[in-house]
Amino acid sequence: MHWSELIIQQTINGLTRGAIFACIALGYTMVYGIIELINFAHGDIFMLGLMVSLTLFAALGLAHTLGPWELLIFMPLILVLTMLITGFLNLAVDRIAYRPLRRAPRLVPLISAIGVSFMLENLALVWKGPYVLSYPDVFPSFDILRDVFHLESEIYVTSKDLLVIGVTIPLIFGLHFFVTRTFWGKAMRATAQDPETAAAMGIDVERMIMLTCFIGGALAGAAGMVHGLYYNIGQWWMGYQAGLRAFTAAVLGGIGNMPGAALGGFVIGFLSTWSDQYISARWTNAVVFSILILVLVFRPHGLLGEPAPEKH
Repeated sequence: MHWSELIIQQTINGLTRGAIFACIALGYTMVYGIIELINFAHGDIFMLGLMVSLTLFAALGLAHTLGPWELLIFMPLILVLTMLITGFLNLAVDRIAYRPLRRAPRLVPLISAIGVSFMLENLALVWKGPYVLSYPDVFPSFDILRDVFHLESEIYVTSKDLLVIGVTIPLIFGLHFFVTRTFWGKAMRATAQDPETAAAMGIDVERMIMLTCFIGGALAGAAGMVHGLYYNIGQWWMGYQAGLRAFTAAVLGGIGNMPGAALGGFVIGFLSTWSDQYISARWTNAVVFSILILVLVFRPHGLLGEPAPEKH
């Protein structure tokens, strides 16, 4: 493969991988922006999104490559159901494990989040077993350049690449529109900036926290389903790795900053892709965290984050 084609190919790979990371990272940064909690269980919500969508496909008897009408009917249905289930699951985690600890020292809910992560992993282990799961190849896979445009090229742009972009990018922009242009979104931002003042102005702070947790869980569930459709495998422990990368993306972009989390997700996607190509997959985490450290040395608040206001 020519070097120019390799650059284009790795850019495509980084874009699809980064889009998934960005979806997960948005949930991390939303929850932190509202209640200043690093929800380490968020990666496991992503993993359960894959498990839930896999179960829904099996329940509907869809273990084969879907035709056009089946794609039009069942894919959006299963995506919405998966997002609803994972959204309510994340909401339940907040109500049970985090809400009673709102006024506790910050270390206490952080330890609670780690405990919830282990609980969700073991739930998936009991539910689906310790084996690598085979996700049904329900989405038709073909090479767009060769099969559609009849071009001879070493670059592979598959229908699954478009699936990832077609699901995640609208979700990211939809979330941005919701947060910046709707009443509920403005109330969420007000709660994130100053909960006490927001409550004094008549905003139901707890309701905003619930809405944030639900949206974050729904995005993680959508990312889990897309991951399953793209890679066709899943494991009960996969939430740890994806959650670690997404958390890194949120910090890199600026924790609490949603555009920063999305940007961080794509940066991590490109970094991990190029590291896999030119160094080694075994060294990818080291490369990603080295870049993170360098960025934070010069910009402690992340790429798009803003310095915390000084308290007098």
